[in-house]
Amino acid sequence: MSIVDFRVRLPSELRPPVELPPEYVDQYDAILGLEDRRDMSLETLIEEMDAAGVAHAVVHAEYEYGDPADELNEAVGTLVGEMPERFSGYGTVSLAPLRVMRAVRQVARVAELGLHGISLQSSFFGMAIDHPQLYPVYAKACELGLGVAVHTGVNYTSHLPIKHDHPLQLDQVACDFPDLILVACHAAWPWTTEMVAVARKHPNVYLEFGGLAPKYVGLPGTGWEPVFRFMNSLLSKQVLFGTDWPVFPMQRAIDEWRDLSLKPAVLEALLAGNANSLLGRRS
Repeated sequence: MSIVDFRVRLPSELRPPVELPPEYVDQYDAILGLEDRRDMSLETLIEEMDAAGVAHAVVHAEYEYGDPADELNEAVGTLVGEMPERFSGYGTVSLAPLRVMRAVRQVARVAELGLHGISLQSSFFGMAIDHPQLYPVYAKACELGLGVAVHTGVNYTSHLPIKHDHPLQLDQVACDFPDLILVACHAAWPWTTEMVAVARKHPNVYLEFGGLAPKYVGLPGTGWEPVFRFMNSLLSKQVLFGTDWPVFPMQRAIDEWRDLSLKPAVLEALLAGNANSLLGRRS
């Protein structure tokens, strides 16, 4: 199986320098234990991919603070251009502040760079997924055939509310853009029932599981039960393997998915098939 990690972060040495305030760092280090994995190189990423049998990864130009969007887009575009067999890319737009026409031009530049989509973490900037100012971004992405990945679930900052990460906001966006591929990054826990409902209603909505331990998805009492049940049946074509590398180790994530009672066809779709279809890759 040619495994595809649908969400990895741009390696440290390729990122523009942005000094994150403590409220963006301390909570994540305490909750997710990122102290030893925060600064990881391209060499380390490729080594980890090879060791885990990950043939391809989608590099996201994600960010949580400042305005590095243009530099991130160019860096992701360069990496994908140099190593297209190993990487695809999702670009981003400036959110601090969001200037609509600048964001639209950034979407167009992402398409020019040959990337596959736009990655948005609007909750880190106090914006809901269905904020009106994001609609031109969605419209331009849809026009250009780009997907849009959005942060859902919990952001672990100490000062930003999680209400802007609620997946029901995706319902409105999907209603307004039925041809737009929408990826719910982190699969929207704890609102898993709502996430399932949105995905069941909209076949263009996908769940991606980066940054979390897959073993909990199959563990009763964690709140993941609706997602696990439906990804093993009706939503099997709408799930994507991701790690949010370096947040979560690839080999551990793959091992934990394989230890769950997923049907073989569902496991294949999760780890490779669905991503290859979205990216237009041969498995």
